[in-house]
Amino acid sequence: MPDDRQRQFRIQGMDCVEEVTLLKREVGPLVGGADRLAFDILNARMTVDGLPDGVTEQAVLKAVERAGLGAHLLNADAQQVEPQPTFWEQHRRPILTGISGLAILIALTAQYFPLADRVGVDSSTHQLPLAAKSFFAIAILAGIWLVLPKAFNALRRLQPDMNLLMTVAVIGAVAIGEWFEGATVAFLFSLSLLLESWSVNRARRAVAALMDLSPPMARLQRSDGSSEEVSPAQVAVGATFLVKPGERIPLDGRILTGASDVNQAPITGESVPVSKSPGDEVFAGTINGDGALSIESTKPAADTTLAKIIRMVGEAQSRRGPSEQWVEKFSRIYTPAVMAAALLVLVIPPLAFGGEWSDWLYRALVLLVIACPCALVISTPVSIVAGLAAAARNGVLIKGGVYLEAPAHLQAIALDKTGTLTVGQLQVVEVVPWSGHSETEVLERAAAMESHSEHPIARAVLAYAAAHGIKPKPAADFQIIPGKGARATFNGQDFWLGSHRYLEERGEETEEVHQRLEAMSAQGRTVVVIGNDKHVCGLIALSDELRPEAPQAIRDLHALGVQHVIMLTGDNRPTAEAIAAKAGLNEFQSELLPVDKVTAIESLVARYGRVAMVGDGVNDAPALARATVGIAMGSAGTDAAIETADVALMADDLARLPWLIRHSRRTLRIIRQNIAFSLAVKLAFVILTFAGVSSLWGAIAADTGASLLVVLNGLRLLDGQAGSGGKSF
Repeated sequence: MPDDRQRQFRIQGMDCVEEVTLLKREVGPLVGGADRLAFDILNARMTVDGLPDGVTEQAVLKAVERAGLGAHLLNADAQQVEPQPTFWEQHRRPILTGISGLAILIALTAQYFPLADRVGVDSSTHQLPLAAKSFFAIAILAGIWLVLPKAFNALRRLQPDMNLLMTVAVIGAVAIGEWFEGATVAFLFSLSLLLESWSVNRARRAVAALMDLSPPMARLQRSDGSSEEVSPAQVAVGATFLVKPGERIPLDGRILTGASDVNQAPITGESVPVSKSPGDEVFAGTINGDGALSIESTKPAADTTLAKIIRMVGEAQSRRGPSEQWVEKFSRIYTPAVMAAALLVLVIPPLAFGGEWSDWLYRALVLLVIACPCALVISTPVSIVAGLAAAARNGVLIKGGVYLEAPAHLQAIALDKTGTLTVGQLQVVEVVPWSGHSETEVLERAAAMESHSEHPIARAVLAYAAAHGIKPKPAADFQIIPGKGARATFNGQDFWLGSHRYLEERGEETEEVHQRLEAMSAQGRTVVVIGNDKHVCGLIALSDELRPEAPQAIRDLHALGVQHVIMLTGDNRPTAEAIAAKAGLNEFQSELLPVDKVTAIESLVARYGRVAMVGDGVNDAPALARATVGIAMGSAGTDAAIETADVALMADDLARLPWLIRHSRRTLRIIRQNIAFSLAVKLAFVILTFAGVSSLWGAIAADTGASLLVVLNGLRLLDGQAGSGGKSF
């Protein structure tokens, strides 16, 4: 039987999608297809989803080596200490590039040194001294040493890539005696690869810094009152740990005792510390303020919000957006086409027009060098990784390049109500005593019955009663009336609690009570009625308040060119209408089941094409999955919503929606700038090549310069400044 266990491998030298493509070609057929492979470029890991019969881990390691990369197996032990890379593994690329550059300088010195003829050949013959040739050879070998295995692999598979293209160009230069140009090409190509590695690592470190946010130790509180410092992984769910002022919180949890202002910027992007008190949730990696806290752990170390962010951002690196996919497809066609064109340039002019073979061979080599898609290949992944990193630092977790690009094209956005447009926590906003009862009596009776329930309405009533100094007395014979309310005995008398509909069913509603209830419902409030067998005792109005930033966020979305913004909710029509009016929405749909929300999203997709759904609950998950882009409220949202969504707003801040669209549009602009610039440079040098006024070293210098410029342009996204982001992008 095949072994279905997952294996993880650390891959040495996996810096961008080029290495991912090589591994898919080499390892994919061995393990039953490339779809059984997953890649985390952020952590340089490859995951194999089970091995077929007869295929071992060693066979996978050898396949990775054939792709020109190094690897070692990571076992499933959570406590495993990964082997540290050797000095050579860590620094071989800059060392080899440095050796190549230094050897060129020495070779030039040997070539033009006045006594050159003593160590080589007489300089008057215009032949290179032996010493110069030797150092040029060293420069060439050092420059292409890491490229040779990949070039050989491409040749073996008859799938030309830029590694083979550069290797052929260098060998060709040496063959026609252009040692200096061959060495320069090797050095500059090595430099461009070093630049690529540096740029990806720069963007990678911006995200990987998240891993250092969680402290290595947690102060676990024992049952005897003592405390012990242990690894966060050793703290069980439900255990209590202590956090002193100024320390980082090691695990997600709920505050038991103490109060403090907590800096949540590393997780949610909020710039202002948030006040926390007993009962409030806190995240691993956030920074405690001035108060000491006793916290109950609510999640294991491997499942904290911070751990999920790190994991999701890592997985995002292998989910390429349309721009990356286009560049990869373009390069797949472009590179073989260039090699064919170079061959034609070499053959046709000498054969058809009597041109000099050496002259046209040189021009063919120049064409190979300038046509190298290095800058083009670098430009997009660097921009995508930088964009993902900047978004994560701003409290917007994006799960892949495709979801970073998609918001730029949104035409419609659907928003859930409870927990998305609203805070998601019901609060008592009004208590109306009736039939001669006092407010205290109404609250006492409501609290006595609600103390038996875990419903959000019950929690809101109990919190309001506690804030007014009312402790609920036990109610006897408590009984839930499904879908309607509850009844119980309080101080020897029967009371009931329920909705407006239940009051109508009991036949106890008066015209005055009806009008008051209708007026409350029209304000978007949920009303609980308390009564006995004789009359209505009072009304309790609750409301889920609109998020303060919601109206401005919706205005900003319209200003950005989003044609349609609609609210989808399962709540009743009067409540939905009131919230929609406050938010500035001109359309809403109410009383929807989860399947109805999916139908509404499908209708929007059919009408507008690209649609986002923003939600926070389990009932929103199907609609989030159906939308072009699913966006979850990350802090208040359920795990199901966050796992299903493509983007999570970690601070539950709707103002991040227009920021996301502007950021997406800026990312696309930079990607398009990079692609256009890279192709323009190449086109210019192709023209110069046919005109006979370009050189090998000039071509590779231009390509390296273009690589540097597109990398620096892409890294501008790390500043997180989304810009104005108007309708054009």
